[in-house]
Amino acid sequence: MSNFTIYPAIDMLGGKCVRLIQGDYNQETVYGDSPFDMAKSFADQGAEWIHMVDLDGARTGERINGKYVTQAAKELSANIQIGGGIRTEADVVHYLENGVSRVILGSVVVSDPNFTKEMIRKYGSHIAIGIDAKDGKAATHGWLQTSGTDAYELGKAVADAGAEVFIVTDIATDGMLSGPNIEGVVRMAEETGRDVIASGGVSSLEDIHSLKANQAHGIVGTIVGKALYSNRFTVKEALEKVRG
Repeated sequence: MSNFTIYPAIDMLGGKCVRLIQGDYNQETVYGDSPFDMAKSFADQGAEWIHMVDLDGARTGERINGKYVTQAAKELSANIQIGGGIRTEADVVHYLENGVSRVILGSVVVSDPNFTKEMIRKYGSHIAIGIDAKDGKAATHGWLQTSGTDAYELGKAVADAGAEVFIVTDIATDGMLSGPNIEGVVRMAEETGRDVIASGGVSSLEDIHSLKANQAHGIVGTIVGKALYSNRFTVKEALEKVRG
């Protein structure tokens, strides 16, 4: 069993590092003026992966904050995964050619299953599938819309197409520091039979411990955002917790 991975998160809006509450663009807090400097600080603390999200891209379908992502991929030792606004093969290729390790497909998984399958077939483990769930339904377009698609059925269909890595976000807990929805993440891992990264709600080192305790069920890592920015703990402490 490989190590449980901590993915410190950098959400980018207008070139700054922000956090939203439950994906609400009207509830943003700015935590830094430089996404690259933030990524460097996480890498310097030992993070092996960094999770970056282009929130402008998620809304518009354009690569708005892509330059910070490729700078981090080229200059830092950490692996970078990027989500937000990736709608075309040109987007996927742009990031992979510029050193990004993993590209996350989100809204397009619901809106264009054929494109999603094609990207999985061509790029394999460099593609992660982001499923954002609200009451068991998949949400899309920066969470501005909830689809009628059952999140777990969607997961199964994409796993059958060959997807290897899933990122599951429970919108109800995101940015709330209320603890992760472990049950929902475990269910996705069990129904897909694939590796799942949990996202949303991590507020303490205990939450990380609880997720890691379910590693045998397929939870291989967690994305941590708000807890780091509100100084609940550091990346270094989180890494020590999972290695300890």
